[in-house]
Amino acid sequence: MRLYHMADSGNCYKVRLCAAQLAMSLELVDIDILNGESRTEEFLAKNPNGRVPTLELDNGTFLAESNAQLFYLAEGTKLLSEDKQTKAQTLQWMFFEQYSHEPYIAVARFWKSIKPGGEEEKRDLFPQWHQRGYQALDVMERHLNRADFFAGAQYSIADIALYAYTHVAHEGGFSLETYPHIKGWLARVRSHPGHIAMV
Repeated sequence: MRLYHMADSGNCYKVRLCAAQLAMSLELVDIDILNGESRTEEFLAKNPNGRVPTLELDNGTFLAESNAQLFYLAEGTKLLSEDKQTKAQTLQWMFFEQYSHEPYIAVARFWKSIKPGGEEEKRDLFPQWHQRGYQALDVMERHLNRADFFAGAQYSIADIALYAYTHVAHEGGFSLETYPHIKGWLARVRSHPGHIAMV
């Protein structure tokens, strides 16, 4: 399979981490979104939404959206439970990541640490991003106060989805010092076999 990605994107990292932990090989193709490489006609033919990651499957078709890619790679493996309720909980946390977590923690990181001049350009939006991002972290902390992982008792793609941007939240101006359970969970994820760093 071939992954069109940007190395410092958390959404792209999710897919690389999942594949590494499942010992699946991916051919990586770098796409520079800052220079418009995801908006070319050639790339839009692969993903009309013009975003990375885009996963090219063995049959030559393309799959967009990082969490859909995680689900595709993990189905039938130890990273996605076959239990109906646990699988639904996995999806619950993956939806939470995309709707309540990523739009604030990842977006703040992009404008502060990746987009040149972004912090000054979006200065007025950072208070809102931080408020909403900390709300998401509060939800995670409460859950991790009573559980080691997010879906059932075992490490899964729900953890991968949430780890990707949480472990670099400081790059968006977030502090995890008051979140001991999140910090413990981050350490558990890092110690999981097959773990790879983002870059």
